[in-house]
Amino acid sequence: MTFLTLEGVDGAGKSTHIEFIADAMRTKGAHVIVTREPGGTDLAERLREAILAHPMAPILETLLVFAARTDHVARVIKPALAAGSFVICDRFTDATLAYQGAGKSVSTEFIASLAKAAHPGLQPDRTLVFDCPYEVASERLARAGRALDRFEREDRAFFERVRAAYLALAKAEPQRIRLIDASRDAASVRKQVESALQDL
Repeated sequence: MTFLTLEGVDGAGKSTHIEFIADAMRTKGAHVIVTREPGGTDLAERLREAILAHPMAPILETLLVFAARTDHVARVIKPALAAGSFVICDRFTDATLAYQGAGKSVSTEFIASLAKAAHPGLQPDRTLVFDCPYEVASERLARAGRALDRFEREDRAFFERVRAAYLALAKAEPQRIRLIDASRDAASVRKQVESALQDL
């Protein structure tokens, strides 16, 4: 069993590569579950809608993220891992540290305490952080052709705080986290992803 998470700033393009990663793991014989956060269960998806649509205090936002995560872990992630599946999750607790922690000044100690309660002993085996500069991310979001959620509409200063947090996490945990230069073309990004997953 392996728990893989994908992280990165909005507009980095990580979601674009999820099915590629899933297919690559399937060719190795793995049974793959693809999921996302906030979300992954009926309840968590409803909480996701509220989180993305309604401005709220950072502490409340963090609590709702972990409420969704608690249900997701209990109903989807842990059972899938226990059954021997390869789980790919679009965002996990690193996102909370980056967005609510660095982005909105929520205490990292508070986030750590919620993580301990929500998923004790569970940490991704490998995390890919898709990284790119603000100019690249904002251009991609502008080309998305859809209404942006409130995180995607945040200003450059917020983006830079979130990006810096991801880079710091990658530097602090090089065994778990692999940094992907997402500013490059799709083929180059896929080669980096393949390299980052070779030992799984």
